[in-house]
Amino acid sequence: MSLHDKINLAISRRQFLISASLTGAGLVVGLQPSVPSAAPQPLEPNAFIRIPAEGKIVFVMPSVEMGQGIYTAVAMLLAEELEVTLDQVVLEHAPADPSRYANPLLGDQITGGSVAIRAVYEQMRKAGAAARIVLVNAAARGWGVQPETCKAEAGRVIHIGSGRHVAYGSLIGAAASEVVPQEMQLKPASSFAVIGKAVRRLDSPEKVNGTAKFGIDARPEGVSYAAIAICPHFGGKLAHLDDSPAMRVKGVKQVVRIEDAVAVLADNTGAARKGIAALSIAWDLGPSGALSQSDLEKRAEDAISGEALPHIKEGDVEKAEAEHGPVHEFIYRLPILTHTAMEPMNCTLHVRNDGCEVWVGTQVMGRARQAVADVTGLPVDRVVVHNHLLGGGFGRRLDVDGIIVAAKIAKQVEGPVKVTWSREEDIRHDCYRYLNYSKVTATLGPDGMPVSWRHRVIGPSVMARWLPAFTRDGIDLDQMGGAESPYAIPNKYTDFARHEAPDGMLTGNWRGVGATRNIPPIEGGIDELAHIAGVDPLEYRRRLLQQKPRLLGALNLAAEKAGWTNPLPQGEGRGIAISEDFGSHAATISEVSVGDNGRLRIERIICAVDCGQVINPDTVEAQIQSGIVYGLSAALYGRITVANGAVVESNFDDSPVLRIHETPEIEVHIVPSSEAPGGIGEVGTPGVAPSLLNAIFVATGKRLRSLPINQSDLRRV
Repeated sequence: MSLHDKINLAISRRQFLISASLTGAGLVVGLQPSVPSAAPQPLEPNAFIRIPAEGKIVFVMPSVEMGQGIYTAVAMLLAEELEVTLDQVVLEHAPADPSRYANPLLGDQITGGSVAIRAVYEQMRKAGAAARIVLVNAAARGWGVQPETCKAEAGRVIHIGSGRHVAYGSLIGAAASEVVPQEMQLKPASSFAVIGKAVRRLDSPEKVNGTAKFGIDARPEGVSYAAIAICPHFGGKLAHLDDSPAMRVKGVKQVVRIEDAVAVLADNTGAARKGIAALSIAWDLGPSGALSQSDLEKRAEDAISGEALPHIKEGDVEKAEAEHGPVHEFIYRLPILTHTAMEPMNCTLHVRNDGCEVWVGTQVMGRARQAVADVTGLPVDRVVVHNHLLGGGFGRRLDVDGIIVAAKIAKQVEGPVKVTWSREEDIRHDCYRYLNYSKVTATLGPDGMPVSWRHRVIGPSVMARWLPAFTRDGIDLDQMGGAESPYAIPNKYTDFARHEAPDGMLTGNWRGVGATRNIPPIEGGIDELAHIAGVDPLEYRRRLLQQKPRLLGALNLAAEKAGWTNPLPQGEGRGIAISEDFGSHAATISEVSVGDNGRLRIERIICAVDCGQVINPDTVEAQIQSGIVYGLSAALYGRITVANGAVVESNFDDSPVLRIHETPEIEVHIVPSSEAPGGIGEVGTPGVAPSLLNAIFVATGKRLRSLPINQSDLRRV
């Protein structure tokens, strides 16, 4: 079971009613005292709901919206128990304030890891229910009736017997003196009016009409526009700069130097970029200036046979190998990957002596505020972060390196400055998913089923830097997520060979995290074992999943929808991959055709997912589709290479993403479930690459164990 599945989601009601600490539940429940005023003060029963006397109710979003639909889903949870319709509410970004908006499972104001809904499913519903109960009690007291004779509906409290009704906004004064209940009954799923229904995304209209504000749209009054050149060499520094050519460019106002970058400020972005292009820069290559791609790959290869830390031990693998040889060995090699979010890195800051304002789209608002405080030397409470919509995250905006660079620049500038990275800087200075190699060994019993399983994972420990709580005894639990496989194999052993990127090359989280690293070797290995045993890969998995009913259910649904037993023409193939992570269970089946010249065509991808209680089925479908497209881009094209201690790739010409005409038919099927909600934002990605590799084997007889897929290897001679 992965780390995500071991997280205990049960947060007590007592915690719900207590103001959260930095690592608490992130809820502030307690009615604000009424303050005499000419205008009634809005009712704020907790940190997430604000009810004005007139107008729409405000829902404050504890997570950030980066295309995953979290704003709509959280609003649905609040609306369900508050008894309002979604057209009665408006959404507001939460400020940077971990004391109120920390994710209960991650202990900080973080959006990532597919835990947003899992963390707040009950808490947001309780927030809505608490507000509803207070309003009903206030109305009942005013009418002189029992609260049980009243009900809430569509933003009103109604007295059932008489039909009297009053809008929530008219109750805010009376409700301010009501006591928040410590115990409350939430609706059963059978009574849901909002949860589980397909609704349109609340953030879509503004994105369609162009009024939505992303970080890159920030334009405070008097802002200067900065383009940036960052030292391309890992750990390198600025050695020499002649800025006089840049200063002659019309509109350029200032050139700013920091230790490893140069920024040109201008009246507009175009002039700033012309200024950057005009600079004469010499870089100190640093200690990694001679590093090549072959150097990095050799180091990873060496780690396969080096020392490793034990992770999971079940049964006796050595005894099983001795009794049931031969030992089958498979080595899978995964490349360095970049995130390539649609919106490049950007940050706008205004540093003053008495404080700082920051306009940015980030997955880690609290960390962003702290990082700016550290750079500027200001107290953290003097740093105000204005969060925006994110034009893609995928883990890239879980790091604050871009914000730190912008803050160092802004310290040297009078007035606000907007620092926007070019696509080249964005690709060459990512927080990469670093090289991940895996060695899987297994032995088979007389019936052809595996009796032993070893999995050595070679890769960096991102969590040692980013969230040390996700490490144990030197093991990166996220890196090792699910490495033991979900299959019923009596003897298992997994270990971790920590292998870091060179100094100066930032590594980080990438959509799907541990699952995207470990599912390819697991599902490729199981598929190879099935073919060695002469058993259909679907049937082979079924036999090994009898103790995993939810995963088996997803597998069976995917196989049914794919028409697994229907034969395909020569040169075509179907491949399976399953994954169990983020509290969800998914099965992916890819159908491919391969021409004699090796040309690969992906015909169809079917994904069945059991993600527990669905909040918005449209979001589930969209997120699975998105994850599949993201996984296809990586499987077909994803590869970052290094020369002279620098990233070679720079833009979509040499680091392409999937195009519309390449996108196959995608089917998403949801397994009905009343279990607790699982994550969905990353579930669609891990199964793509292994299901493709397995389908290619069926179509060609060639077993690929390295990514991205090299179509020249598929030619028929």
